[in-house]
Amino acid sequence: MRHNVAGKRLGRSSNQRKALMKNLAISLITHERIETTITKAKELRKFAEPFITLGKSDTVANRRLAMSRLGNKIAVQKLFSEEFRSRFETRPGGYTRILKMDTRLGDGAEMALIELVDYTLPELAEETDGE
Repeated sequence: MRHNVAGKRLGRSSNQRKALMKNLAISLITHERIETTITKAKELRKFAEPFITLGKSDTVANRRLAMSRLGNKIAVQKLFSEEFRSRFETRPGGYTRILKMDTRLGDGAEMALIELVDYTLPELAEETDGE
């Protein structure tokens, strides 16, 4: 019985799973929108959202905690940047959105797009800036 066992195993050992979530979280923070399977996206939501909450208050302790868990200087700098923090300061949680997509052609896996809730397409941002 799986009493009090949270999370999916994703067919990986614990250290591989940890590395996968870490890399997906870094990609989500830097690119703000990534495409992955639905199961990985749902697990990533649980892993990545606490980092955004951590980034809302810029302290040395929070920066060190994020750096020790993510291990990517660029992602941590973006997480604690003023522009990134101001986007989420009034939101109490729910920083990501999962959109279902078609299945993957190779193996038929259900794919999803996980993005930050205030994400705007770069093409749309350029058009609105020009007007």
